[in-house]
Amino acid sequence: MTSIPTGPEPSPAPPATPSTGPFDPPGVTWQGVSPRLVQARLISATATTAVPVVAGVVLALVLSPWFWLLAGVPAALLLWAVLLVPRQVRAIGYAERDDDLLIRKGILFRSLVVVPYGRMQFVDVEAGPLDRKLGIAKVQLHTASANTDADIPGLVPDEAERLRDRLSARGEARLAGL
Repeated sequence: MTSIPTGPEPSPAPPATPSTGPFDPPGVTWQGVSPRLVQARLISATATTAVPVVAGVVLALVLSPWFWLLAGVPAALLLWAVLLVPRQVRAIGYAERDDDLLIRKGILFRSLVVVPYGRMQFVDVEAGPLDRKLGIAKVQLHTASANTDADIPGLVPDEAERLRDRLSARGEARLAGL
């Protein structure tokens, strides 16, 4: 049998390259946050669940065994937090690029925030009493958009100060260029 030419041969498909997806742009080196953020979040979770657990145990021993539910539910939530928080903290990262700052968070519900330096209005460094005790701080970026969630928790104070100064300088330089 002879084949009838139907036109030029289709070009072969380009070799498949692994997709990095929208949450991991190519060529970006992510900086992680301090592992002490795990400890800070677990201390907060323990403080939040301690009162209901203790109250449930006391009421179960004094009044009725049904109050074990009052103790069990917050205890289960605390166990869930102990398992989940380390993964959440490892998922937090930031990267400085030439024109913008990238911040990623989340495991199940992931987010990637891109903040152009020229849109930054001011940069805060915050640290509560627990954060100061553990030697961490949070860098908060304020932009013209009211709903921008641009913060980087769990930075060591030296890195938070360096990042604040660097972002402020880049923001002023970009704003001056407008």
